Formats: sequence, C-alpha cells, structure tokens
Amino acid sequence: MSKELIISPRSERVREELADAAAWSSYAAELRQVIGAVIEKSGADFLEVGELLVSEPLPDTYLGLFNGAEVQIPQAIDLVEGMAAGRGPYCQLSIPERLQIESGWDGAVHLYTTRTVAADLAWAHGQDVVLQWRDAAPEPTAVLNPVGAVADESFWTTVAEVSERFTLLCERWAYGAYGCRWFRVTRENVAELARLMRPRSLVCVAGDPELQPRPGLLEDDFTAFVAPLLPGELAYRAYPGGIDSISEVTGEGFSLMLADRVMGDWCAVVPDSDGVARGQWESPGEPNPDCPPS
Repeated sequence: MSKELIISPRSERVREELADAAAWSSYAAELRQVIGAVIEKSGADFLEVGELLVSEPLPDTYLGLFNGAEVQIPQAIDLVEGMAAGRGPYCQLSIPERLQIESGWDGAVHLYTTRTVAADLAWAHGQDVVLQWRDAAPEPTAVLNPVGAVADESFWTTVAEVSERFTLLCERWAYGAYGCRWFRVTRENVAELARLMRPRSLVCVAGDPELQPRPGLLEDDFTAFVAPLLPGELAYRAYPGGIDSISEVTGEGFSLMLADRVMGDWCAVVPDSDGVARGQWESPGEPNPDCPPS
C-alpha cells in the first residue's frame, strides 16, 4: 500500500458541525459511495477491525465488535460514516496488504491502498467531497513495551490456583472507558470466563487488591465498583484522570475503588482461535515478583 486517499467535506459548515450540519447527509452519501468503490476495487468481502476505541456504550448493532473481528462491507461503511460523523466507535478497518481505512479530523477519512486501485479510481470526484491523492503508506503501529505473555491453558490454570484468594480480572478488549469488562474470579467460574474472553483482548489479574476508598487514589486512574463483589461480571465505572472528592464516587452508589496501576502486574493477551496472540498492547506496568508468572 503506497497511495493515500483523503476524503473530506467540501463544505466548511460540514467540517465544523459534522452530522449536525444541514448538508451532512449529502456528504455522507458521497463518502459512502467512494468508500464502497475503493473496497470493491480492493476485492474482499470482509474487513478486519483493529485499534478499536470505545468511549461510549456500544449500540446493539455493534455489540459483537472486537479487535480482529471481520465485518461485512455494509457494516464497514456504516462504521466509517459513524467515525467521520464523530459518533464512533472508532477503529481501523483493513484488508491485509490491500487497504487500510482510518478516521481523520473534521469529517475526513484516510484510505491507504495500492497503486493499482488508485489508478482505477483516479477519475473519481464528487460535488460534496474533496478527494486528495498522495504517495504515502500507513504509519506502523508502534508498541514500545508490548505484553508478550499469552492467555493460554497454562495461564488459566494459574488463574484458577490464585482464585482461592479474592481475585479480580479485567478484560481490556478495546481502548476507551467502555472498552473493558470486570469479573470476580473463582475456582468454579474460571473455565467459563476463559471461554468468554474475546480474541486479542488484554487480560489482567490481581489477587487480594486493596479496594477501600482513600484520598490517595483521587489523582490517579481508578475504577469504582458496587459492593458486594459477587462471582461473575461486575458493575463498574472507570475514572480516568482522577476526581476531586470521594463523594463523587460514593454519591453514585460505588463504594469500592481500585487503582488501575494494580492491574498492570500480571497480564496476558488472548490468542486467536489458531492459538496465535496477535493483539498488541502496551504493558500497563512493570513485572511484580510477588505475582504469579505470566
């Protein structure tokens, strides 16, 4: 892939107001048409999801979305329009070695494709879209300190052993405040939880973590929970960047607080169905010698 196509709104009002602009529907229709033509020329029935960012609860339409998921062309085009409109969820869509689609700013979308596809679409133009071609390749995803451990059978065996104590597990399946699930793990449910984990997720485990609300947590990233913490999936709320007062948490019915840094001691990546761990996650913490090996 050595050609980049930037699709952006011609209207300044659309660039500023996005989906709230009166002319958005005209831009969106032409955007969808161009995206569909590029995908068709790229010759694939599915696009792969990557770099998923979920800042708001997913609508029912996208509940099955995860990194590595293959989406059909109509859903891929819907996702692109949603990103351009500023709604999200945000992700990278790709056909390996042939096409990569990313959202930009002010309603723009960036597509990286081959010179052959670019030549086939050199004629494309639109009334409400601006199309810009240039020589460029997608930036490689740089993970400086990637998690190398795999959430394989050995990992889950160790989790089962640790779960004799009070144990929490966080599945980070996407970036963003709503991109994770929390569980209390026990001997009885560990096998079920292992089956629930989405491919390419980052799984982090902590035994006997400190959960009492305390002022020292307020300036750090933390997660709050509703007591009691029963086995299975847990209700939670993420507080990235901290808050000013504990009452902001307890006033919403959350009585337990966990520093996010605690979950960085023991993590692993969920493999794909073929056993290969393709998820790329920055290590959330330094190894702790008191935690089980991963």
